[in-house]
Amino acid sequence: MEIQNVPFGTIDWNTIVPTIHNGVTGEAYWRTFEMGNIRVRMVEYTPGYMADHWCSHGHVLLVLEGELVTELDDGRKFVLTPGTSYQVADETNPHRSYTEKGAKLFIVD
Repeated sequence: MEIQNVPFGTIDWNTIVPTIHNGVTGEAYWRTFEMGNIRVRMVEYTPGYMADHWCSHGHVLLVLEGELVTELDDGRKFVLTPGTSYQVADETNPHRSYTEKGAKLFIVD
């Protein structure tokens, strides 16, 4: 990843109004910051959330709270707990996530 046109700065995530994104079940609340060629998000999934699509975008994702299950289109599943992360490139390993308990994530893409 090459981050371009992003000067040093800080973000107070509490000042960013969340947007609601419905899953097949549950909701995701995104607090999003975009600058230059990056998007950084603090995302909270409600208990029972399941993504409504298979994603082919690249991400670096860190679980801050809760538990997240990420499924790849080849059937593999990965359980992520606080302090664990994944990374995937664009157009590699389409994936979707769900959570029974809820989860709070930090995502860079």
